[in-house]
Amino acid sequence: MPAYHYKALDDQGAVRKGLLEGDSARQVRQQLRDKDWMPVEVNAVNQQQGRQRNRYKKPSAYELALLTRQLSVLLAAGIPLEEALAAVAKQSPKTHIKSLMLAVRSHVLEGLSLARALQQAASFPPLYIATIAAGEKSGHLDLILNQLADYTENRFALQKKIQGAMVYPIVLMVMAFTVIMGLMSFVVPKIVKVFEQSEQALPLITQVVLAISNAITEWWWLMLLLLVGVALLLYRFAQTQAGKLTIDSLVLKLPILARLSKGLNAARFASTLAILVRSGVPLIEALHIGAAVTTNLHIQKTITDAADRVTEGASLSSQLEKSAYFPPMMVQMIKSGENSGELESMLSRAANMQEAEATNFISTLLSLLEPLMLVLMGVVVMIIVMAVMLPIVNMNDLAS
Repeated sequence: MPAYHYKALDDQGAVRKGLLEGDSARQVRQQLRDKDWMPVEVNAVNQQQGRQRNRYKKPSAYELALLTRQLSVLLAAGIPLEEALAAVAKQSPKTHIKSLMLAVRSHVLEGLSLARALQQAASFPPLYIATIAAGEKSGHLDLILNQLADYTENRFALQKKIQGAMVYPIVLMVMAFTVIMGLMSFVVPKIVKVFEQSEQALPLITQVVLAISNAITEWWWLMLLLLVGVALLLYRFAQTQAGKLTIDSLVLKLPILARLSKGLNAARFASTLAILVRSGVPLIEALHIGAAVTTNLHIQKTITDAADRVTEGASLSSQLEKSAYFPPMMVQMIKSGENSGELESMLSRAANMQEAEATNFISTLLSLLEPLMLVLMGVVVMIIVMAVMLPIVNMNDLAS
């Protein structure tokens, strides 16, 4: 049964919006009249989606993991696909998820496969669609959805772990910046003004701190304007192809960022390739999808070039080995899988190893960031204290 977006006036004259299922728009209008509501607008979900594509925003990582798990459980219980989609839509409290799943259900009722329906919705990642297409071809959609649910839940758990670990360093950074700016803007000028009136030659460190303090208090608006302007220019540059290539190239040259970028992209690529190959997706297609989920353009090009060489008969491990973007252990495991005919199993092991290594590296960086922030804040405060105390020490020496 198709779904319709409606807008109506209730018996109090308030505007009501929502979703209703019906055989036709006329039946939906009758349902509204049965509630003593006056229909204002009734549109089929597919028509509404065609006119307002942005209404159906992409599901978040949590929402995608949740609806995948729900769909997997329902299909494993033997519930027909269209009923499972309707149940997932009804279960969701979010209007955009409800609308999205009903739109997918409408496409399925029209005769499209689930993968084609998801593609028509234009709100799901290529990995998701390709995996479900492979599951439909193999006749094991419920099992594939279960694997996909595990994958999306693991990705969401890793994302939340990183976000949670970043909270304290960010709060500490903001507090440190606030304290230092407060000292430089209010405390330092008042204290140093006493020494200026004594006509005593100020130490160099005091002069530097005082100059910075004066610049902050008098020209803060210009500094803020320049900061916003530079940030805006960098943002626009980063949106261009040349900007992305430049930034990605720079990231791969900086020691810590390079290791972090390579580790995260290798983990993402290995886990994506593992689930696709395990689901029955051809290796060449899986490589192109695996390239698309990586975030660094140079790594993307390396993978697409490797896919072209694999098409010509080369082995995947030999092509990945030529680049410096993938860990030797991961390449060796892929090579072992190719030689033994157990590529699927070795990809899964490589994916687990890379994800664990990336997680450990991120945890180490975050654990080091907190004491580094404290040390940096302590050094800055010590410099400010020295700038204030040195003139006092000099005055005491002159007096004695």
